[in-house]
Amino acid sequence: MWPEKDQTVELLARAKAGNDDAINQLMDRHRNSLRQLVRMRLDQKIQNRIDISDVVQDVLVEANRRLQRYIENPVMPFHLWLRQIAKDRIIDAHRRHRVSAKRSVDREQSLLAPRGYDQSSIQLAALLGDQRLTPAAAALQQEMAKKVEEAISRLDEKDCEIIVMRHYEHLTNQEIGKVLNLTEPAASMRYLRAIRRLRVVMQDSSESESDGDRD
Repeated sequence: MWPEKDQTVELLARAKAGNDDAINQLMDRHRNSLRQLVRMRLDQKIQNRIDISDVVQDVLVEANRRLQRYIENPVMPFHLWLRQIAKDRIIDAHRRHRVSAKRSVDREQSLLAPRGYDQSSIQLAALLGDQRLTPAAAALQQEMAKKVEEAISRLDEKDCEIIVMRHYEHLTNQEIGKVLNLTEPAASMRYLRAIRRLRVVMQDSSESESDGDRD
């Protein structure tokens, strides 16, 4: 999801030396990744009210404003730093736009189970052990993707968050540890527990469907 790190490191070094072109390149090469992140994390009802491109541009403007401070003290990899700015902007958008009385979107965290991320959902379904996906018709893959996304939405916030970070944002356990202020082994353990709980939810859902079919 995020650009290769080596070129980012090189651009940061040039930006530190005062190269304005390097700063522009640095921001531009992360634009598409930020767009994917915002599209994934921003409530669909809010996306009907504000343009994703505007949110991305706000993130890049804020990142440019803070860049020199980051360069002086890079407390985390650049893409994780950008991700945090984007998350703050998404939370702000959720706070400003109360679009549902039943499910408030102005909560402190910005997590939403992804919708329409079929390939990531299909890969996750395969990891969970659904052998029907190998091989599988496109229609079945679409169905399984929806089931996975629905199951993720039924997890508690911590489990949902770490699965989305791993399988939809494609962060490593080490990167997740930095984001959540955990050690890498602790992040790995939390992820494994979340996967086990997701598997249980998927199994319960399948059993409920089977019972319904028999009825």
